[in-house]
Amino acid sequence: MDSLSYKTISANKSTVDKQWVIIDAEGAVLGRLASQVAKIILGKNKTNFTPNVDCGDNVIVINAKKIRLTGKKWTDKVYVRHTGYPGGQRFATPLEMKNRRSSTWLIENAVRGMLPKTRLGRKLFHNLYIYEGAEHKHEAQQPQKVTIKM
Repeated sequence: MDSLSYKTISANKSTVDKQWVIIDAEGAVLGRLASQVAKIILGKNKTNFTPNVDCGDNVIVINAKKIRLTGKKWTDKVYVRHTGYPGGQRFATPLEMKNRRSSTWLIENAVRGMLPKTRLGRKLFHNLYIYEGAEHKHEAQQPQKVTIKM
């Protein structure tokens, strides 16, 4: 046999098939939801996954207000940030962040941490749309409903 019976196919911008996906976050555990969303945004659920190309789907997450954290993470988990000034380290729990900002921030932060820390990762993050309620403004894209294993 003088030729290969298979070829490795690399996706590029013109051959990628981007879809719209909707995920209901009601009752979903934050970390499990975020890892599934990150996998779909990266395109790892597709057969033509290419690590250096945006081949993932656009993800819409609804009911972000109804996510849950296991154990005592609402009060014991700590988000740390720094203002940039001496003694400027600030701490906040998920409950404080949910009240101060919104429930969408918790999901955004978790998904952003699971994406690559590169130019492509920053571009991929723009494929995520999160809404606190059940209403969203992407009906024209006809998103397909995806169920997440809880």
